[in-house]
Amino acid sequence: MNVPLWLWLVTGVGLTAIISVDFYLVSRNPRKPSLKECLAWIGCYVGLAVLFGLAIFVFEGHQYGGELFAGWITEYSLSVDNLFVTMLIMVSFAVQREHQQKVLSIGIVIALVLRVIVVSIGSAAIAEFDWLFYVFGAFLLYTAVQLLVSSAEDEEFKENAMLRIAKKILPATDKYDGAKITTKVDGKRLVTPMLIVMVAIGTTNLLFAVDSIPAIFGLTKEPYLVLTANAFALMGLRQLYFIIGGLLDRLVYLSTGLAIVLAFIGVKLVIETLHNHGVSWAPQIPILVSLGVIIGTLALTAVVSLLKVRRDRDKELDQVADERPAPVEATE
Repeated sequence: MNVPLWLWLVTGVGLTAIISVDFYLVSRNPRKPSLKECLAWIGCYVGLAVLFGLAIFVFEGHQYGGELFAGWITEYSLSVDNLFVTMLIMVSFAVQREHQQKVLSIGIVIALVLRVIVVSIGSAAIAEFDWLFYVFGAFLLYTAVQLLVSSAEDEEFKENAMLRIAKKILPATDKYDGAKITTKVDGKRLVTPMLIVMVAIGTTNLLFAVDSIPAIFGLTKEPYLVLTANAFALMGLRQLYFIIGGLLDRLVYLSTGLAIVLAFIGVKLVIETLHNHGVSWAPQIPILVSLGVIIGTLALTAVVSLLKVRRDRDKELDQVADERPAPVEATE
């Protein structure tokens, strides 16, 4: 893609404006959002992503349009899975429910800024050393195996290096002061746990990008599509957080589905790199095939998960019914 500077600037300004409006509304009225409000915002963000993807289809063709949709869906799916750790962070730091929206918003902004830096460095490195795609492919296969062998019950929030450094160098208090990130204690300006939580969520989301960034580079090599797909995937996560708790419990095979998707992208990445290096037997996998595999796998994962949950619930009800004592017949 030949993306002119003005389009980069317009895209950056547009995304910044959307995020700023979202953050302003949260800051003006901190509260736990309703289900209806969350669904409306998610629908709005998904609609924007779809319209943007259709615009890519119209002006750049089905190849780049398919790459945008494949990257966005993959990134969004990985972000949904990572919301589980975000919930653990909120619980670990005992963030009040009405202030969680602000924490999530700033954490997402931090993650987006850090991802822009990572993608920029990654794009420059790949342009010079295309053998890195072999490394990305191998890492995605390793990540897929890790997802298959690990379970959600084994996951727990662990402080990363950046968070530990922040807690050491920042003069902090262990008490919240509403949604403020700093407060005065005995005349001294200290940071509150609110700032530490924001750093935790932002940097943890960056660590999750270790698998999501190679995954999207396996679907598109265009920096513009990589960045916009990441931006649209992060948008709406704040609202999704408040409705996803029960859904995560039902999507019992989500990790398995994501493992299959990452493994497919990893294999695709290695095969296409071999193809570009002149290996005759290595085919080039069309982006529409990739898009179909990703959507099909995630849809099947959701259906099978919901069926299993329903079947387990029916078994529990039948077991409870069998354990009930039989009614005592009245004697004359």
